[in-house]
Amino acid sequence: MQKKHLCLAVMVTAIWGLNFPITKLGLAEIDPLLLTALRFSLAALPWVFVVKRPQVRFRWLAGYGLIFGVAMWALINQGIALGVPPGSASLLIQLSAFFTLGWGVLWFGESLNRPQLIGICLAALGLFGVLVDGSGTVSTVGLALVIASALAWSIGNVLIKKSKVQEIFAFVVWASLFPPIPLLLLTWLAHGSAPFTALPAQLHGFTLFSLAFQVYGATLFCYWGWNLLLREYPVSQVAPLSLLIPLFGIVSSMLILGQWPSALGLAAMLLILLALAVGARPGKALPAGRQRGGGRRENLQR
Repeated sequence: MQKKHLCLAVMVTAIWGLNFPITKLGLAEIDPLLLTALRFSLAALPWVFVVKRPQVRFRWLAGYGLIFGVAMWALINQGIALGVPPGSASLLIQLSAFFTLGWGVLWFGESLNRPQLIGICLAALGLFGVLVDGSGTVSTVGLALVIASALAWSIGNVLIKKSKVQEIFAFVVWASLFPPIPLLLLTWLAHGSAPFTALPAQLHGFTLFSLAFQVYGATLFCYWGWNLLLREYPVSQVAPLSLLIPLFGIVSSMLILGQWPSALGLAAMLLILLALAVGARPGKALPAGRQRGGGRRENLQR
């Protein structure tokens, strides 16, 4: 990988990792659902007027937008608001890699290889450690929401695969049109008009910085950069770089928010990171399933 592209990869993963504690700054005042609605409104507008619509069916845009905005980021923000440390959230969301492998087996007839199976077992142990460490101090509901968001992200990965979209940046911009209205309705149903009437006074300083970072950094810039890397290099060379995201997320949460994990929590995090690293290694497929129709297997990548 060229030096300039390696620098871009580090920048993208650093911004994605930083996004978790910086999102926490915005959640200190703004309702989680409303903050998510604002994020995707600004990610879509006014960009849909200058970015050409990707050549995919409308249903893929709508489906991915609702999963990406409502079923993924709204759940992450809600989980962080309920007390899940942003560093832990940045790590748990990476479990989507293993959920994606599962969908590959169920929907595409793919086979797991030995490293992936070992990675799944290690991730399960690490997740158990996170749950044990968080009992009594972290909302179980919050942890469940973040894990559910990882499941949603894996479904979004499958939708992207099935849509065969090539223009990822345009896809994200146009898909961002769909989450705001459901999120605004959910905000109203959950809390009435209070979050909306309080919003003008909340849009200052840290909250504006947090919102701008989520929109222009973590959404628009990062997806452009990641798509550029995927276009220039094999997915197998780019995908392992996502392991840097939780590292940046955990370290930045320590430095920005002062949230230091316990010994058990740190061990569990390291175990999940090890699981992700092992699962990303190539290996001989286990004699499990065959792809439907006897066709050639494809690796389902995030």
